[in-house]
Amino acid sequence: MASHLIIQDEIPGAAVYGVQQVQYSVDGVLGRDFTAALTAAAFKHSVSIEKAAGGYVEVVRQRQTKVSELGEALSCISAAIANLPTGSKISNDDSTGWNQGLYRAATILNKYGISHNISTTYLPTPFNYYAGALQRRYAQKNQSAVQYEMDKEDNNLQQDLVSLNSYLSKRDSAYSTAARLVSKSDNAAKSTIHNIS
Repeated sequence: MASHLIIQDEIPGAAVYGVQQVQYSVDGVLGRDFTAALTAAAFKHSVSIEKAAGGYVEVVRQRQTKVSELGEALSCISAAIANLPTGSKISNDDSTGWNQGLYRAATILNKYGISHNISTTYLPTPFNYYAGALQRRYAQKNQSAVQYEMDKEDNNLQQDLVSLNSYLSKRDSAYSTAARLVSKSDNAAKSTIHNIS
C-alpha cells in the first residue's frame, strides 16, 4: 500500500512579510495548501485500501464456494451411507451401490485435491449417467476427511472476513476524514467570502 506522504516545497522568490511561502504535494501532484494536500492524501489512501480489500473479497468468495461445495459432498456421502444394509449380517465389504450423488461428491473432492475411496463409473443404457459407489470400510474415513476440510476452510473464511471487515472499516474512516477536510475547506472558503462581502 502506498504511503501518500505530503511533501512540503518552498516557493522560490515567494515570501510574505519575511515568511517563506510553501506549497505541498502528494505523490508528486502539487496542492495549493496543506488542507488540499491532506485531503488528496486521505482520498488516495482510501482508494488504496479499497483495492486491497478487493483481493480479500475474491478470497472470501472462493472460500464460501468451497465450503458450500464440500457441504454438498458431505451431504451426498451421508445420504448414500444411510442406505447401507443394516442388521446383524453387515460387512465392511457392503457397498452403497452406484449412486449419482456419490459421483458428484467424488467430483468435488477431486476438484479440491481431497483423497477419497469413492469408485466412479459410467452407467450406459438404460441409465446414461455417471455414478459412484462407496464401501462401508471407507465410509467414516471419507466423512471425516470432508468434515475436517470444511472446518479448516470455515476457520480460514472467518479469519478472512475479520480482515476484510478491518479493511472496510479503515476505508470508511479514511473517506470520512477526507470528507471532513473537504467540508472544513468549503466552510473556510465561505467564511472568507462572507467576510470580504
